[in-house]
Amino acid sequence: MNTLIISGASKGIGLATAKAFADTGYRVINLSRHPAEDDRIENHAVDLLQPNASDKLDEIFKRQLTAGPLTLVHNAAKLINDSIDTSTPGDLREILELNVVAPQLLNSKLLPYMHPGSAIIYVGSTLSEKAVANSFSYVTSKHAIVGMMKATCQDLSGKQIHTACVCPGFTDTEMLREHVGHQQEVLTDIASASTFGRLIDPSEIAETIMFAARSPVINGAVMHCNLGQKES
Repeated sequence: MNTLIISGASKGIGLATAKAFADTGYRVINLSRHPAEDDRIENHAVDLLQPNASDKLDEIFKRQLTAGPLTLVHNAAKLINDSIDTSTPGDLREILELNVVAPQLLNSKLLPYMHPGSAIIYVGSTLSEKAVANSFSYVTSKHAIVGMMKATCQDLSGKQIHTACVCPGFTDTEMLREHVGHQQEVLTDIASASTFGRLIDPSEIAETIMFAARSPVINGAVMHCNLGQKES
């Protein structure tokens, strides 16, 4: 049975991705603080920011995994409202720990289990290659994820493990709604920046992640999934 290991699948893009893989017969293992509400998903409560995360992951993987083709999706991330003149070193450090350091923790733990045919998919953002105001730490971290993906491609050359970075545009998730204070007029304004005039559904990103995971030919690629953004 094919196996997906995904971080942060309790809601949003992560949950949609976990369900999409489960629909096609994958065994799905979710690593997050909260469980995914789907009986097909194996939930393991892990806070990737805690000092005991490394030992906990060792215990989970030793008990749950055997070596073979695996798909790893780095989805867990945090977004805060900050700017270069308000962000503190502590704010930036916390965002980088979850959005950048945690993916490498998972890489280091899971690569020994990965046989040829495995995939490592990073979930970036439209903000991986551009920026908007008041998202300083998040923008910084998502730019870093693109660099990590490209380094992954080069370092795993010859191992037949491929990687890609799927960069969603503005997607209708709890994280986005919380970021804008659940203001519908702001969401409508954001949606209008797309050539389709709407927000992306999480299931659309899930389908793209699955395509990336199954397509070694896109190794090292950044895939922007944003419905076409209007250029100002």
